[in-house]
Amino acid sequence: MESRRKNVLSLLDERTKKYGERIALGTKTPLGWKEFTYKGIGMLSRKLACYLIDCLDVKKGDRLAILSESKPEYGACVFASAMAGMVTVPLDVKLTKYELHSILSDCEPIVMLVSSTYLHMAIELQKELPCIKDIIVMDEPHPDMECKSLYNLPDNYEARWRPRSSKSTAFIIYTSGTTGSPKGVEISFLNMLSQLDDLEDALNKILPNRMVTILSILPMNHLFEMTVGFSTFLNFGFSVYYTPSLKPKDILGIMRAKKVDFMIVVPAFLKLLKTGIESEINNSPKHIQLLFKLMIKLSKFIPSYRVKKIMFKKIHDKFGGHFMGCISGGAPLDLSVGEFFERIGIKVYQGYGLSETSPVVSVNTDKRNDLASVGRPLKSFQARIDKETGELQLRGPAIMKGYHNQPELTAETIDPDGWLHTGDIAKITKDGHIYITGRIKNMIVLSGGKKVFPEEVEAVLEKSPYFAEVCVLGVSRTFGAKDGTEDIAAVVVPSEDVISKYDDETVDKLCKDEVKRLSERLTPYKRPINIVVSRNPLPRTTTRKVKRKEVKELVKS
Repeated sequence: MESRRKNVLSLLDERTKKYGERIALGTKTPLGWKEFTYKGIGMLSRKLACYLIDCLDVKKGDRLAILSESKPEYGACVFASAMAGMVTVPLDVKLTKYELHSILSDCEPIVMLVSSTYLHMAIELQKELPCIKDIIVMDEPHPDMECKSLYNLPDNYEARWRPRSSKSTAFIIYTSGTTGSPKGVEISFLNMLSQLDDLEDALNKILPNRMVTILSILPMNHLFEMTVGFSTFLNFGFSVYYTPSLKPKDILGIMRAKKVDFMIVVPAFLKLLKTGIESEINNSPKHIQLLFKLMIKLSKFIPSYRVKKIMFKKIHDKFGGHFMGCISGGAPLDLSVGEFFERIGIKVYQGYGLSETSPVVSVNTDKRNDLASVGRPLKSFQARIDKETGELQLRGPAIMKGYHNQPELTAETIDPDGWLHTGDIAKITKDGHIYITGRIKNMIVLSGGKKVFPEEVEAVLEKSPYFAEVCVLGVSRTFGAKDGTEDIAAVVVPSEDVISKYDDETVDKLCKDEVKRLSERLTPYKRPINIVVSRNPLPRTTTRKVKRKEVKELVKS
């Protein structure tokens, strides 16, 4: 690694000087655009860091929790925490008070930074958790605000920053706060710097020699956003804008106003965007619908993205005319969705990673015609497949330090030779490309010992226009000769279109018949035996992964 990479503080200092007056972070507020230059973010970070060190007397390694939606000030809080020698704990704003209490009891932060939206929640938590000594609000002060604001802290910008060793913890990222002990992934400065180094390589292939404007839609407590959408993009000197909501009107408004070039997304967002485009086409006159279908078919044979952009100019204009593509991660990409965007001239780079790898392992930068691949491992990773289980295992400087306060769980996940057991089933081709095919813990074991990966069955059922959502899982038998083995169950949520056209009884029959029809494409033992039609959306995490445990309860009931 280059010498400048060895210290995150010198890197911060260098970047704020190098990109000075360029816009670093911005957002749309009811009063207009709020934008911070690199120099401005540097000043706000220093001001907060001085206050933490001089007035709150924080010590190296003390924890600082952040409870806020994504906004420019969030970045200043992350930087200030590092400058003051603290460990940053970004919290998920969608969690309940009970879940947040469980996480905060585990990491015991002494300072909490909150946006005014979540101030009431923070005050309630402080009453119950004596470890939280101070609350600072990340917004402009208003007269009846009872806590200090980031903006009215003393104007002091000179403090001795506290460098720490590269092995010390920079972040604790919690992946869940509900079941038993919350799982906090400890990410070191070395992990982060290794990712910055690796991702610089990947982004040079995706965005060579360009100054780019980014739209950020993922929450900052999501490590994918923190590492790529925030740290990596600022390392390149890009401008990052946050959206006040995920309404298409707000997103497209920012894309047009700020000429957005690129995004980091989860597959569910792309699916939503595709549905929006298609429903607009379906409401157009017949000749436009036919023309669109013809162009989509033709564009398969056109390699040039510039030509595709001209063919689908109306769609590109809606996105502001500059949008060239996105990295998709956090969950598997539906290949038909990826292909749709590739056909209309928007590049989709599927990535793979997990919180335990800080988080990005690979990005598919070179196989545009094979969207199923998640790419080759980034340069610092070693990857191998366990011959017995088919599990993907990884090693390298981006592998987490471990789970906070959970040495046993850490030892189960990272073996003595430093290989991280991902829990993902994968294959690696001769040219090094990784294909993720399932999850070990989702695997369904049938009575004959045959193993079925639900993802494989879901991929077949998801092709139906009748279904908005699909989840396949194993449900245990608790009686008879097959006690303890599992049957395959499919839970389907009908599309709005189907629900609006038919009565409940017809919807149920239509959906069950459709599952049976599509299942004929599968080997008989992989076909769902139990089919449940649910009118409610499937329960999902903040990263839009289906909560299979909750779906299983639905099937049992």
